[in-house]
Amino acid sequence: MNVNTRPIEIFDFSVESNDMQKEVLIGLSKSQKSIPPKYLYDEKGSLIFEKICQLPEYYPTRSEHEILKTNAKEMATLIGSDALIIEPGSGSGDKIRHLLKVLKNPKGYIPIEISREILLRMTEELHEEFPDLNTIPVCADFTLDLELPLSVDAYSGKKVVFFPGSTIGNLNPSDAVQLLKKFGKMTGHGGAVLIGVDLKKDHQYFEKAYDDSQGITAAFNLNLLERINRELDASFDLKKFTHQAYYNEVLGRVEMHLVSNIAQLVRVNQTTFRFREGETIHTENSYKYSVEEFCELASKARLEIKKHWQDKKNMFCIYYFEKE
Repeated sequence: MNVNTRPIEIFDFSVESNDMQKEVLIGLSKSQKSIPPKYLYDEKGSLIFEKICQLPEYYPTRSEHEILKTNAKEMATLIGSDALIIEPGSGSGDKIRHLLKVLKNPKGYIPIEISREILLRMTEELHEEFPDLNTIPVCADFTLDLELPLSVDAYSGKKVVFFPGSTIGNLNPSDAVQLLKKFGKMTGHGGAVLIGVDLKKDHQYFEKAYDDSQGITAAFNLNLLERINRELDASFDLKKFTHQAYYNEVLGRVEMHLVSNIAQLVRVNQTTFRFREGETIHTENSYKYSVEEFCELASKARLEIKKHWQDKKNMFCIYYFEKE
């Protein structure tokens, strides 16, 4: 295959600002105010999250890299040759590199990312590092219905969804099953899903990881309000909100909130919202699963477990499922 020197073509199915406005207005109108976590990841938010992944307290990224580095060859053997790799929520693409270095004759790589800027930067870097790799970038919200490029749908070989980072934990269990079903539909019969999931453990690890001593996670959460101010003509005063993260043991999830420090009014476009002192905006969940719990969840999406790997400290797990 010749080195690809053509300009990068991005298939754009990105979220329009009016879609974001609709979801934000609906979320802030609820008794428990909330905003979908996907809106945390604008260009600035994605860059802040990259900093979070480098924090000593944030074990998930470090643990997952350890698993991938140690077991990538075995994963590649299970995937086999001539596979098409699809990565929803690809971010900076740092984890897929472990696989791309050892996969046998991959037919292509399809990163799906909501931030066009991050997607373009990552694709350019991959072109330099893997010049023979057929990369087809898609700018889209993978949680919504989307059509992949025709060249992807037409491929009759094995398709594998790679979904690292425990992003599946952002969804409640019933929605997680629906997303796994969507992945199974993407891969089709004979396809596979390689997915990273955070394990249940002592709550102290969660508290440190999601509320770090340097305040970077707080900046990540508060950037959501800054984005809404900029894109939706809102009037949030970031100094009047505080980041909060805690482990809800009953529901088995870490919750992130933004707490209103005072009673206040906030305008979003032409709509005004009243906040009580101490009232919160629920911005993200991160569900944690034991191996048995997650395999049971995946079975509801007709995914059959073939192999799983854990890091040395048993903090994190990567699963390899095949579509039944």
